[in-house]
Amino acid sequence: MPDNGRVVVIGAGIGGLTAAALLLTAGFSVTVLEAHIYPGGSAGTFYHKGYRFDAGATLAGGFDSGGPHARLAETLGLTWPIKPVDPAWTVHLPGKTITQWADADRWQAERQEKLPGTERFWQTQEKLAAIAWDVSSRPFPWPPQSLSDWVTLACGLRPSTLPALPYLTRTIGSLVPNGSFDFRAFLDAQLLISAQTTADSANALYGSAALDLPRRGVNHVVGGIGNLAKTVADWIQENGGQVAYRQEAKEIVLRNGRAVAVRTNKGLTVETDYLLANLTPWALVKLLGEDAPPRWRRQIETTPATWGAFTLYLGMEEARLPAGLPDHHQVIVDPTQPLGEGNSVFISLSDQTDIQRAPAGMRTATLSTHTAVAPWLLLQQQDRAAYEAHRHLYAERMLSAAETAVPGIRKAIQLCLPGTPLTFQRFTRRPSGMVGGFPQESLFRARGPATDIPNVWLVGDSIFPGQSTAGVTVGGMRVAATVFQKHGRGT
Repeated sequence: MPDNGRVVVIGAGIGGLTAAALLLTAGFSVTVLEAHIYPGGSAGTFYHKGYRFDAGATLAGGFDSGGPHARLAETLGLTWPIKPVDPAWTVHLPGKTITQWADADRWQAERQEKLPGTERFWQTQEKLAAIAWDVSSRPFPWPPQSLSDWVTLACGLRPSTLPALPYLTRTIGSLVPNGSFDFRAFLDAQLLISAQTTADSANALYGSAALDLPRRGVNHVVGGIGNLAKTVADWIQENGGQVAYRQEAKEIVLRNGRAVAVRTNKGLTVETDYLLANLTPWALVKLLGEDAPPRWRRQIETTPATWGAFTLYLGMEEARLPAGLPDHHQVIVDPTQPLGEGNSVFISLSDQTDIQRAPAGMRTATLSTHTAVAPWLLLQQQDRAAYEAHRHLYAERMLSAAETAVPGIRKAIQLCLPGTPLTFQRFTRRPSGMVGGFPQESLFRARGPATDIPNVWLVGDSIFPGQSTAGVTVGGMRVAATVFQKHGRGT
């Protein structure tokens, strides 16, 4: 393999940092350009008035033996700043709570008590999840985008993989027994936060793995989830790579159909042989401008927007909070109505023992709900007063839902910061504030990392499997392996 291939990564999210670190170990010269003052993107942690708030993601899985974070730590010699969580979270339905225990035996007992008549479904789900996690533990480049991908896929198949074949085109909804309204609402809520869609649309294999996340090494990250990205970013800098903050990519320079440099808002130009875009497809096309491949421009014009998030960041007096509560909750207000838009809310309190997260005697919380981005953008453009009123309405809706899980939460609040999709657009540079990636509805429509530019790849939650810190780590590993192979062939 030729020495000293140059790699530029746009965006210091977990996926981009994973690929950057792995390529650095393989002898590449690596530069990561990050627009913000800290790494992590939607899985970052920001500081405000003595509090450290998780911007989006609040829990991380994939640290169990063989999981993607565990494999990356072993490769790089990292120690993650994590603390196991059990229960992972508690789901609140009207008149019922269901605890997502990390311990498999406790989870089986819980579901048999709270969701009777569903055991056959869970046995199928666990079988499919085991296959999906086994496949993800070895090179398995899905969707295949080259001959070498097909060869790797063929070599990665095992007899134990074959039972998954009948489920390749099925959905989670097709496995659900009839007549269990609470069960359907429970599944829909879990899949919305992990697969960005509900049971009738979620692919059975992907959805089974997503439903298994609470049993796959869920952890608090000490100091906030952004310390995952910081751990990898620090490792890159300590081992000869560059992570440049406050350097927002403004232009990708193409020559003879290949990316040759990136220019930033600070006037920095970084030359490259390979470019990894830890961006959404919309953001990549914007950076390419008139040089964006026509097929890509047409594609993003017809691709529906993904979800956004409405969030509340709370600083609270610990003494006013109920004692002995789990730290993470999911509230479904009205199971007869569509989820998201404040009807389903995820609540994460900071670990009571994590003194980095808040001033003495205080705790933080992040409340989030899925929301469509278009109405927020339209209101902001046409009627600022209506935008502010809409934001207030959503904040009240979220706090009312939170009272179900954390009684008295309003009285504990000392600081309340709302975040809309416009907030995410401003701070993460994601167009329209879209977060979470694409709904995982069909394995055969999954988005791979390749672009129409031969030395440019996407990385992050826009490519399969996306959707979580574990998912983007798997994607980052795939992209790093692809670049390594390309460089070895001199292409």
